[in-house]
Amino acid sequence: MDILVCLTVAVVAYFLGSIPTGYLAGVAKGIDIRVAGSGNIGATNVFRILGITAGIIVLVVDGLKGWVAVAKVPEIVYKIYYGTSWDDQAAEMEYLRIIAGICVILGHNYTCWLKFKGGKGIATSAGVLAALIPVTFIIGLSTWIVACLITRYVSVASIAAAAVLPFATWGIRYFGVHYSHRMVIVAALMGALAIYKHKANIGRLMNGTENKLGKKKTPPPTGATP
Repeated sequence: MDILVCLTVAVVAYFLGSIPTGYLAGVAKGIDIRVAGSGNIGATNVFRILGITAGIIVLVVDGLKGWVAVAKVPEIVYKIYYGTSWDDQAAEMEYLRIIAGICVILGHNYTCWLKFKGGKGIATSAGVLAALIPVTFIIGLSTWIVACLITRYVSVASIAAAAVLPFATWGIRYFGVHYSHRMVIVAALMGALAIYKHKANIGRLMNGTENKLGKKKTPPPTGATP
């Protein structure tokens, strides 16, 4: 695999992920989402501060960033460089997808447009999983929904879903679905990064100050400063 192709995929995926959707949604309403609520630019904080419509838009767009980066960027870059058809089953294509998936999540979590401070990467990771390891995505989403319904904590649901990813990717082989060992490693790295990005939430959970779903939001400050 040409190193230039790998670098191009990595750079394009990073900048795609770096689009700060939640921050831009706040700017559109005159609010700096970084100083409102939890201060995170992800969909959960947008839901609380900007409302359901803005939250859904941010959630969908952040998820699409992950899906497009994995499902489309490697194929487009490969065809531009080589001018040949894309072999969906080739091992080198799997490597390109993995590179794209990791870089788009890093772009979202550490966006260069906001001094390398971004979201927690849950929606973007979901988009990556949907394109890269779809069965694991379904298991992770199911885990998130169940944990959220039981605890009413989005953070707990996200941590639970992240923790199950590598075990789901490895375990589904016993049901006839086989992913490479590389995918198990990628799922583990994605889960570990997502849990790490929730370190502040873990602290609030331990202190009993974490917000539950349905809790009345506090009035947001105005002024969308960069």
